[in-house]
Amino acid sequence: MIKASYEILQPVNGQSFLFRKFDNIAFDAPYHFHAEYELTYILQGSGKRYVGSHMEDFASGDLVMIGPNVPHCWKLDNSCKQPEASAIVIQFDSAFLGDDFFNKDELQPIKRLFQRSGCGISFHDDTQKKVNQSLLKLSGEENNFRVLIDLLEAFQKLALSNEYSLLDQNRVIAERSLTEQERINPVFAYLVENFRQQVSLEAAAGIANMTTNAFCKYFKKITRKTFMETIIEYRLNYAIQQLVQTDKPISEISFESGFGDVSHFYKMFKTKMNLSPLNYRKKFMQSFDVKDKVA
Repeated sequence: MIKASYEILQPVNGQSFLFRKFDNIAFDAPYHFHAEYELTYILQGSGKRYVGSHMEDFASGDLVMIGPNVPHCWKLDNSCKQPEASAIVIQFDSAFLGDDFFNKDELQPIKRLFQRSGCGISFHDDTQKKVNQSLLKLSGEENNFRVLIDLLEAFQKLALSNEYSLLDQNRVIAERSLTEQERINPVFAYLVENFRQQVSLEAAAGIANMTTNAFCKYFKKITRKTFMETIIEYRLNYAIQQLVQTDKPISEISFESGFGDVSHFYKMFKTKMNLSPLNYRKKFMQSFDVKDKVA
């Protein structure tokens, strides 16, 4: 049974933080969590990003900050080969510059940034572009002092920006106690890895070491959604990606997304999107054509 794995990080080369560039093997990492903050810039690649209970498409340029113990992973879209997928990942703990460093008055914006990251933060527009350029430049910097100073400047740009979106806005997992995290994180890991297949309520309850009735009540209390609503949301989000990025038949997308019955897929999709899957695809393509003509 796949569970959310706890990762222990260890800085190298005398640095107080980790600054690494990964190739496509990094996207094979399971749904995992660690005690450190993480800033991730996707150089190349596209697919689904999972942060806490939130799932969303990602593409090249994706820039996200994640707080301590928030489970996460990036999964490449397997419908197309992405041999050059890569990312820059920076990981650090809250005291990597000393216990009280970020309590200084001058650094309060960065401290508030760190607090928001408990939801997971996705940056966009000019902030994303400018910070990504800084991180790309830093990836080739050999002077550790220069890396540290420029990293603090990048944090400041992120802290002062309003060009961002909070991902897991209800902080479904981030604000749980350690005991609750240890119980709910493996359940979400199970969903992340299996929602496109047959998902078992009994298996999920077993992972949480609870009866099915107790688990259903617990899951809704934690997530504000039922277990089945969460599964359907994951499946529909995956289906939407397939509708707009491939020309696969609707029936094939339905089964690949985890829906065993096409008519049920149509019903669930229309309830969520107020459009049938086919009309959603047509509307998206029309919008895409208009953008191309304007450009």
